Amino acid sequence: MSHGVQIHSKVAPKAQEELFTDGALKFLSALHKTFESTRQSLLTAREDAQRRFDSGVPLDFPTETASVRADPSWHCVPPAPGLEDRRVEITGPTDRKMVINALNSGAQTFMADFEDSSSPTFANMLNGQVNLRDAIRREIDFDSGGKSYKLSEKPAALIVRPRGWHLDEPRVTVDNQPMSGSIFDFALYFYHNAKELVKRGSGPYFYLPKMEHYLEARLWNDIFAFSQSYIGLPLNTIRATVLIETLPAAFQMEEILFELRNHSSGLNCGRWDYIFSFIKKRRADRSAVLPDRKDVTMTVHFMDSYVRLLIQTCHKRKVAAMGGMSAQIPIKNDPKANEIAMEKVRADKLREVTAGHDGTWIAHPLIERIARGIFDQHMLGPNQYHNLRQDVKVAAADLLNTKVPGKITVDGIRENVSTCLAYTAAWVGGNGCIPLNYLMEDAATAEITRVQLWQWVKYGLRAENGQLITAEYIDGFIKELAPGVPKLAPGVKEQHLKLAEDYLKLQIRKQWPSEFLTSDLMPYLAVADGVEPQYQRAQL
Repeated sequence: MSHGVQIHSKVAPKAQEELFTDGALKFLSALHKTFESTRQSLLTAREDAQRRFDSGVPLDFPTETASVRADPSWHCVPPAPGLEDRRVEITGPTDRKMVINALNSGAQTFMADFEDSSSPTFANMLNGQVNLRDAIRREIDFDSGGKSYKLSEKPAALIVRPRGWHLDEPRVTVDNQPMSGSIFDFALYFYHNAKELVKRGSGPYFYLPKMEHYLEARLWNDIFAFSQSYIGLPLNTIRATVLIETLPAAFQMEEILFELRNHSSGLNCGRWDYIFSFIKKRRADRSAVLPDRKDVTMTVHFMDSYVRLLIQTCHKRKVAAMGGMSAQIPIKNDPKANEIAMEKVRADKLREVTAGHDGTWIAHPLIERIARGIFDQHMLGPNQYHNLRQDVKVAAADLLNTKVPGKITVDGIRENVSTCLAYTAAWVGGNGCIPLNYLMEDAATAEITRVQLWQWVKYGLRAENGQLITAEYIDGFIKELAPGVPKLAPGVKEQHLKLAEDYLKLQIRKQWPSEFLTSDLMPYLAVADGVEPQYQRAQL
């Protein structure tokens, strides 16, 4: 133990030896002791807010911050080096091969993900940190299977996404209390790389996920100020892009930018998690039931409203309004199906760039050329901050509009069940990013499937064919579809699939769905890493 920090797993010993220096442990301890109580109070505030929503209090723009929204004079800091033009951003987990391929993809930036596309085993989290450290220093080249992986001369700018505020890091405690996964991921990356990044003409850049309130953004800003001072880095060197992927955050976009204005590089439309949050936050509202997942597109009213408001907000404050993920991946051996999929990508990117977005996300290097082509054609400068979208008028009712054309179909139910089982089993087995039906899926998709199934059972809805959707009806699909999961997600182990089946059966029977699948299942990863139960906090 050093500085009150205790490591409860012997996994990835080489990475531990390199990362857990005395200075790094001291920094982890300082951050935890300074900010953990605030994090806990903010998580409690989330629970209080949910009780208000359940009682029928509607979401709205906060009255106490009306002056912030009304004041046209404040702007965020100018873009940092490497973030002036972000027309294509590639995202993915932090394994060594992925890091090299993403940095070499031709995209402007690579969002290296410790969050939704990573299963947070301790080995994944620590080895990912080592891989990013090596990439920054151009020491990441390696050979595998007779193939050489080498970093190009001009790789993408690196942006790191730590875990959300809700997740603990149970393998590391400070004074016998689990660390925040957010602080842990941020701290190790920042401590080991911030000065090196600045020296190389870049900087410590982050994506911040799953926030629900502007005070959660203030906490990040306080951590940034503390950390820069701690290592002697000039203030306002850090840049952070916030994912607007929860329904409450959509009502506080200006406030979130205001809190981070000296460190902000914009907002991003986290579209899949946003749908998940829309269902979860309005769990007590029968009118908020949505149809098949495929029908909840970016053109439905509540999604389109949130996108337009985000673009208007960012450009008003002179920062980037980033578009969402194209999850499509190339379909080999079927040119016709591949062309249909790529046409969806083109349409999605065209809609984004003409709406005023400054860039977009992709999940596969081969999609980069398509996304870039659309943005190059329609965005001639480095961004579209000049497009103020003053035509946009979005009211609270627009963000809460539940009119979504579509139906609940048997195929939609089947797809939700098989996707939830496959992803959950893969995640527990250590893989947080899997291709399913030619889409690259992460935790957000599994979360939508889980809460949709819960919602349809909770409110006793009927499928298009008249079938009443009960827990027992879903059980039948679980039994039928589970044997096919290993073919859908190769490498899934039988015990992990059984856990996924049991978990889904439990979830559809709960009064309210769990806040996060990842919080529920984190203890399984911790036990596999050798952590004893007393070092794990009861999950949300």
